[in-house]
Amino acid sequence: MNLPDPPSPAGPERPSDAAQGPEPAPAARPGPGGMRASDADRDKVADRLREALADGRITAEEHAERIDAVYKAKTYAELEPVLADLPGGGGPAPSAPVDAAGRAPAAPPRTEPGTAVAILTETKRAGRWLVEPQSHANVLLGKVMLDLRQAVLSQREVTINCSCVLGEVEIIVPPGVRVLCSATAVLGQVEIPFDDPEDPDPPTVRITGFTLLGQIGVRRRAVGEASLSERVKQIAEERVHDHLLGHERRREAVRDAREQHRRAVEEAREERIRSRDQRREHLRELRDERRRHRH
Repeated sequence: MNLPDPPSPAGPERPSDAAQGPEPAPAARPGPGGMRASDADRDKVADRLREALADGRITAEEHAERIDAVYKAKTYAELEPVLADLPGGGGPAPSAPVDAAGRAPAAPPRTEPGTAVAILTETKRAGRWLVEPQSHANVLLGKVMLDLRQAVLSQREVTINCSCVLGEVEIIVPPGVRVLCSATAVLGQVEIPFDDPEDPDPPTVRITGFTLLGQIGVRRRAVGEASLSERVKQIAEERVHDHLLGHERRREAVRDAREQHRRAVEEAREERIRSRDQRREHLRELRDERRRHRH
């Protein structure tokens, strides 16, 4: 969960203007065109000039002059005239600014409607989204799930007003967030975590409203932590997979046993046929031998 930037603390008292003298004007921040160009930017412009030369758009003399100007340029503004009369327009755009750790600034949070409605359905908000100072969750025979773990609070304390009839409102907050609840339950249930953070001034989520024959539940989970139902589902899926795998292995074992039995029966049958043929052959030889002795 992210919070708006706190106001900067007041600095020490400044001496009077008469004692300090005229205050110097702040240095103007250069625009995008005044930013320094890198070697990679100059190389990109040089590549486009080589393509223009190969296409016959500029002559060899113009190419040499422009290449010289490219590698003498120090800012983006000095690179723009070199490509101004070529297809594609000016020079390269300045790179996105980065912070001290070398990371690009985070994209602004997406804006969601102030009221989440679920009627005979389920509505879910998660990821990086902006939580308004006053939000509403209206449920009728449905479910609204508000995941605040990566959300951005518009102020240090926000209020979520719930109107839940025969449904469920689930709110997920990260560790370090205080939850205050004044919601009422009529033949229903309101459940909030009681492990308040130790910070004396933590970000606060206030829950108001009511539930009738329904449930309002606030869960505290870290980013990436699975819920109990998700863990149960994962365990059940693993057990079903193991059961199916064991069942498949048993089926393979039965198939192997049947195949071995079939082979054994086939070999026994072939052995009986060979024995029968050998006996017939032996009897034929004996009969032939007796006939020879008679003659």
